[in-house]
Amino acid sequence: MKIRPHKITSVVSRLELGPEVSYVRRIEAVSGQVLVVRALEEKRVYDQVELTTGRMAHVGKGDVLVGALGRRDALRGFVGRIPEHIRAGDTIQLLNLGGVLGEAVSENRDVGHSLRCEVLGMVTRDGQGVNIADVAITDNDTETRVPPVIVVSGTCMNSGKTVAACEIIAGLTQRGYAVGGAKLTGVAAVRDPLNMQDHGALKVLTFQDCGLPSTAGMEDVAPVAKRILRAVERETGEDLDVVVAEMGDGIIGQYGVDTILRDPEFKSWIRAHVLTANDLVAAWGGVRWMRENDLALDVIAGPATDNQVGMRYVREELGVGASNARTDPQGFVTLVEEAAFTRSKAGEA
Repeated sequence: MKIRPHKITSVVSRLELGPEVSYVRRIEAVSGQVLVVRALEEKRVYDQVELTTGRMAHVGKGDVLVGALGRRDALRGFVGRIPEHIRAGDTIQLLNLGGVLGEAVSENRDVGHSLRCEVLGMVTRDGQGVNIADVAITDNDTETRVPPVIVVSGTCMNSGKTVAACEIIAGLTQRGYAVGGAKLTGVAAVRDPLNMQDHGALKVLTFQDCGLPSTAGMEDVAPVAKRILRAVERETGEDLDVVVAEMGDGIIGQYGVDTILRDPEFKSWIRAHVLTANDLVAAWGGVRWMRENDLALDVIAGPATDNQVGMRYVREELGVGASNARTDPQGFVTLVEEAAFTRSKAGEA
């Protein structure tokens, strides 16, 4: 069977599907499997999906969508799982804006319930079910050079990580550095990588490029993160001075940030580490967590640094640099640049 979907969501963007897709009613209920579904309702909140172009589009009742099965564990959003069995005609939920589909098991009152969809079938090519892992980047050479890495992690989702990462990319690009970008954990969407590119990143890769709709529930995300960082420069086609790597979600959570940060090889690539925190309790806890895990921390940003009260506490009580990426982007980038290059070079001399 063939169908022309109204909207092809960004989780499947790497597959480059055409305007018409083939599908069968038989479904493989595994992560990354691409499905055709029909919206059973129209919502007023969380009513949009992100298309493969990055543009947002409203979902109307009856719209046919293409998405992919995946898991989500959002503190301020939906929690969902991949059902053990899925049949055509079953109801499934839209778990995120990028088109990740699953069975919702928990909701957030700020966004209401997740949009319900009827499963039509599984997308096929040449008679075989299509999975986003079919076009994942390869990792053939583990000896590939990895450029210096600036890590941006956070205490929680929506703590300012992407703003901080983009300001670093823009500032360093303006100062003459060749900068790449990466998003190592989270749930699939192209908004953040496109934002990084808009701020000057020469190439941006994410876990989605490794065939993952999300990193939620993975025992160890470090191998995926290292595959991404080994591939960024190769896919850029030129030498990079630095890669700015954002960690989706928080350092404590279900998306595997901690497994990456604890990995010895990954730690050896880090030249600077920025932590975004929503408030001073989060900043205090983040610093303590970093020190307990023998991780260096150079700068704290985010809402905890929105004014002098927070910055003074971070500097004087926590002993960490503090700057706000929104209100003082140049000063913020200078702190990060000094941590990544000036101080490290002085230590190497």
